[in-house]
Amino acid sequence: MKVKTRFAPSPTGDLHIGSIRTALYSWLFARHYNGKFVLRIEDTDFERSKSLSVKSIFKGLKWLGLNWDEGPYFQSKRLDRYQEVIEDMLKSGNAYKCYCSPQSIEEERIKQLHKGKKPRYSGICRNLKTRCINNKYTVRFKNPTFGKVTFEDKIRGEITFNNMELDDLIIQRSNGMPTYNLCVVIDDLDMNITHVIRGEDHINNTPRQINILKSLKAKIPIYAHVSMILNENGKKFSKRDNAENIIEYYKKGFLPEALINYIIRLGWSHGNQEIFSLSELKKIFNLDTISKSSSSFNMKKLLWLNKYYINHLPLFYVSNILKDYMKNENIKIENGPNLECLLNLYKNRHSTLKDLVCSLRVFYEEFEYYDIKFANQYFILKNLYILKNIYKKIQKCIFWEIKILSEIIMNQSIESNTELKEINMLLRFVLTGYVSSPNMSSVIFLLGKEKTLLRLKNAMIFIEKNYIKLQ
Repeated sequence: MKVKTRFAPSPTGDLHIGSIRTALYSWLFARHYNGKFVLRIEDTDFERSKSLSVKSIFKGLKWLGLNWDEGPYFQSKRLDRYQEVIEDMLKSGNAYKCYCSPQSIEEERIKQLHKGKKPRYSGICRNLKTRCINNKYTVRFKNPTFGKVTFEDKIRGEITFNNMELDDLIIQRSNGMPTYNLCVVIDDLDMNITHVIRGEDHINNTPRQINILKSLKAKIPIYAHVSMILNENGKKFSKRDNAENIIEYYKKGFLPEALINYIIRLGWSHGNQEIFSLSELKKIFNLDTISKSSSSFNMKKLLWLNKYYINHLPLFYVSNILKDYMKNENIKIENGPNLECLLNLYKNRHSTLKDLVCSLRVFYEEFEYYDIKFANQYFILKNLYILKNIYKKIQKCIFWEIKILSEIIMNQSIESNTELKEINMLLRFVLTGYVSSPNMSSVIFLLGKEKTLLRLKNAMIFIEKNYIKLQ
């Protein structure tokens, strides 16, 4: 059997963590068995479907490297095919027209609830011999009234439903539009889908879809229903609850490798292993070790993984991605040091590329103001003399080397009888605007002689103008 899976999002919102996990599991399963992965857009809900959401879905999948082999197929372009199947089902007696008004169905539902019964359509039009005068009708699938539907879920084991619990679901609305349960069945049938991997919220749809497939004498795919993912508030990820668009993780500076590695572990395991590459996952992924329990999203763990990948992926690869972030922030990297050298110096200090950009900006742009809190602490008369001495020594510096810069700082500490860490803190604040950074000799080396002298001079002028008179 040639394995064929599919990912079928509806473009009524953006992809969130839960959606991506479903796509990832389906993609990996297909790749593991050298099968095919199909992308299908379920866009028959014209009122809620958005073209921007479609673009966002494509962008998110491409960013994560989840390329598809077939598609994208759009349900909105397959309406003739669904109508053809509905007509055949009406002719064969597997479906019938229902003339019941929404009001009468609602009244029936309320009565059933008052009697403590499970609401279901009574089937009043199921065996209607004459056509109703009312031209408005829906089309319902004639579900079997006896027996059971049993299927072997690859994650949850055997699941059974009594047919008596399943009512005659609507497969075509009164406006002529086919419904989800019919469209998805016909799509899976026409596209030869062998394995359907999706969320557990679809379990109740599965017996209905199996019965439709049986009525069409079609082969039943293998089903696997994954458990939900809870956000950090303990609630299910949902489009309607404004779950974060997967592209937002890109904007926040997460690497696709980190996000893939994190998402795969939300419900799946491979021994005690924590770190996985995509190429490795294609070899080892299976459905056997997917948990039946819900998973919880943990931002701290995702940040840890992202920092790991920032530090362990090839330097040139991460720096190339970082260039895009710098460009998006309108930072002209040609105005400063080699980005790979900076990344090598700063990479173990930050968990996201966005945070890295904030720290590296000072190497390419002048900062416009000093933090008043630290200015009050460092801009004193003694430090003014220290800065002047360092300025003179750097000005005379012929060979621009880290070792020589380190010696200048060390000698100044001895000459001024000031602790080395105090000298470094002063220089750090003056040259970067921050009070934390890697070792100062390396920072000064990458900042360059011209920028270093300029910032030392600006700081001295600022101190003389704003602080010395007050002391």
